Order: sequence, then structure tokens, then C-alpha cells
Amino acid sequence: MPEPVRLRVVAVVEETSESRSLVFEAPAGWSYRPGQFLTLRIPSDRTGSVARSYSLSSSPHVDDALQVTVKRAGYGSNWLCDNVVAGSEVDVLPPSGAFVPGSLDADVLLLAAGSGITPVLSIAKSVLAAGVGRIALIYANQHQDAVIFDAELRELVARHPDRLVVVHWLESVQGLPTAPALRELARPFADRECFVCGPGGFMDTAEEALRDLEVPRARTHIERFVSLKRNPFERKKRTEQAAPAEPTAADDATVELDLDGKHHKLRWPRQQRLLDVLLDNGVAAPFSCREGACSACACRIDRGEVKMLENSVLEQEDLDEGIILACQSLPITDEIHISYE
Repeated sequence: MPEPVRLRVVAVVEETSESRSLVFEAPAGWSYRPGQFLTLRIPSDRTGSVARSYSLSSSPHVDDALQVTVKRAGYGSNWLCDNVVAGSEVDVLPPSGAFVPGSLDADVLLLAAGSGITPVLSIAKSVLAAGVGRIALIYANQHQDAVIFDAELRELVARHPDRLVVVHWLESVQGLPTAPALRELARPFADRECFVCGPGGFMDTAEEALRDLEVPRARTHIERFVSLKRNPFERKKRTEQAAPAEPTAADDATVELDLDGKHHKLRWPRQQRLLDVLLDNGVAAPFSCREGACSACACRIDRGEVKMLENSVLEQEDLDEGIILACQSLPITDEIHISYE
């Protein structure tokens, strides 16, 4: 897996009483796309460390530094809010994630709640700075004081009044968002690429609203963070799927793919996960958590069939379209062709 890098915190920004932004000095050679996340190592008295993923709220097209925004919600986020100060150093894995717009020139609809604004803000700033797309943001919070990036959003609207519309939903005033209410707010923008991030209940409600508007699944992007079962900072031998005794070429499948302009045709041992096969053969396939919880390694089956061992993020619509997680896939058929989008 990618090597972690120790990054220095250059500033800590209090966004609200419950959230902080950590600004890191960007290491040479790192790049990222709007909507991606960082995985941080957090000390733990019980396990030595835990790993938590936080979306980048900075934009690669606007900001020189890397910034993640953390809202108190459990051990990891509480520790970061209570202990990290300017000058602290944190072990971080390189940026990852597939919650990214295909084009900064396309119009987008962004639906966020609470700290789900973090990747959404990165997308919005990037579209406004480096593209020509128009943005509609529907942003739900419990009350006015809980609105993260309130001042920054106001400034962006003032600078781009013809391209950015922000609609706030406050539970203290309007109650919990409902699917019919979100549907009507989203209706004027339902022909756009849609990005949804926030607490599980909000995302379910937003998805229902988009389904009611008949927004195709291919234009709906959901960012779900699932607690990691294993610590990706801990190197482990790949013993979960040991190769069968005395394997022969006849036991293997064949996988073909095109990635970064190169064609690959590889032997795929029956008991080895696709991501491991690709990495072992020098193919720079995207990935992050390696346990089926983040979708960073998602790819599409164009021909053949595989079995997935774990899946916490793909929905039935994704599976029906042939989307799989490379870190969890074993071959069923002898010949398989995959593609990365």
C-alpha cells in the first residue's frame, strides 16, 4: 500500500464550536482531485493507533496547502480536535477517493448536511476557479451556528452570483429534511450531475428525492464513510486469501485492462484478490482502505464474472452496472476484462 507521510500542521482553524480545519503543509509530489479524502493515523492507548478518513475541504485549483475539516463525532475526531495544534505532525496516507466530478465545466447539484460539506466545498471551489460550470448547493444543518464554512460560502456567492446558488436548510426552523421537500428544492437542477454527502439518514432522504426526480443512477454520486475494520497503516501479510497448494497456470484466470494509456494482460490466481494482482504486477491501480469500505478501487467488469468477498459501499444499481471493488474481487470465469472510468 502507499507509504504514509508525516505531515506538519501549519494551522488549525475553528470553524464552529464542534468542528476544526487542519491545514497541512503539502508534500512535494502529491496531487489530488476535488472531493477526495486523506486517511490519518490517530494515537490510541488501546490499539496503538486507529485510522480515520477525512475529506479535503481545500481545492487543488485554489489552495496551496492541504486542508481537512473534522467534526466531533467519536474518538478519532475528538482526539484531533482536542490535541492537534499548529506545529503538530500527523502520519497521513496520500489522497484517495472517487467522489470527484468528471468535468469542472459541467453544471452540478450538491446536497450536503453537517460535515458532509467538506468534499462538496472542494468541488464547488474547484468548479468556480477552474471551470465554467454552475453550482446549486442545498446544505442542511441543525441550526445557524452549526453551519460550517458559512462565511466562505457567503463570499463565494458574492463573487459568483451568476454561477453559485446556496440554499440553507435549518432543522431548528424547518425540522428534519424530508424527501418531498428536498425533491422540490432539487427539481430545478435535476438535469445536473448530483453529489450527496452527509449523515446516513440525510443521504438516504436525498437519494429518495433524486429517485423521485428520476435522476439516473449514473449521475448520482454518494460519499459514504464506513468505519475501517483494519488499520491500513499496519502492514500485514496477505494471509486472508492464501494461494492453493501447488498452483499451476491451469488454475489461473486471465484479466485484461487498460489503465493510464497502457494495456495489461495478467494471470489472476483464483485465490488472490484483483487489487493484489494488479499491484504485484506494477499496475498503479487506485485504492485506499483495501476492505471494501471506501469505493476508491471501484472498476467495471466489461466481460466475465467475479465474486466479491465484502461490499459496504456499492449499491444494487452499481452492481447491476457491473461495478466491482478490486480489493474484494476473486475470479469466477476464466477470462475477465475490466475498465477504469
